[in-house]
Amino acid sequence: MTKTRKQFGQHWLRSEKALAKIVSSAELGEADRVLEIGPGTGILTRHLLAQAQAVVAVEIDRDLCQLLSKKLGQIDNFLLLQGDFLALDVDNLLEPFPAFQRPNKIVANIPYNITGPILEKLLGTIAHPNPILLESIVLLVQKEVALRLCARPNSTHFGALSVRVQYLAACEFICDVPAKAFQPPPKVDSAVIRLRPRAIAQPALNPRHLENLIKAGFSSKRKMLRNNLKSTIDPDLLTQILESLGINLQARAEDLSVEQWVELSNQVFSLKDLAVRSPAS
Repeated sequence: MTKTRKQFGQHWLRSEKALAKIVSSAELGEADRVLEIGPGTGILTRHLLAQAQAVVAVEIDRDLCQLLSKKLGQIDNFLLLQGDFLALDVDNLLEPFPAFQRPNKIVANIPYNITGPILEKLLGTIAHPNPILLESIVLLVQKEVALRLCARPNSTHFGALSVRVQYLAACEFICDVPAKAFQPPPKVDSAVIRLRPRAIAQPALNPRHLENLIKAGFSSKRKMLRNNLKSTIDPDLLTQILESLGINLQARAEDLSVEQWVELSNQVFSLKDLAVRSPAS
């Protein structure tokens, strides 16, 4: 068995059931070009190669790159890039390889300690969304993070991360993956999720303002939303806005849907902008 390296957060997925679920969730066809982050020993990679037109794998571990080259290097629809996915300009590196350019799907068992940065690189942020929309992103992540990403309003898991990611993509919880499915077993359970990046139908008038509003709104989840926002918005004005949007004055941040967060941000920003542009009385 290939030795794992703690510094890279390596845990080898051994469950054929989980592997099959990941691959089926990707809904691969003969025209799909897949980017796999952290292929490890290539167990998932083999499944992807059998169904996709091309697979680009990015692996940071030099020893694993040598192993993957020996195992899969002769397969025509496989390309291996060695390096840190977060630091690599993948599009630029793929320019000499026309058959592998512009992957349209991501499938990966990612290191849990860098889930946030990976999601940001793939999706962008509210203020700076990724202009290239992938068709789907299927990830094996820590279950707690999966629940937060896919949570709905009025649930305990719904938070700032839920709003930020769901503004950029539709999120779907696929299945649980227990710790025993890995070797060595991690200390937490895992889950498979699927993200479908999208351009939101009614975007925020000022995305940066929306980001800041979300941060302030969720600064203390025990408090009512209007108490969290009173330092940034006049309380009386906020009350008027909440009432005009049909939002309960006792609501907490987790009670608002993504759409309501956008509406709230747009209303507040519009009034603030009007106040700035209006001549002093």
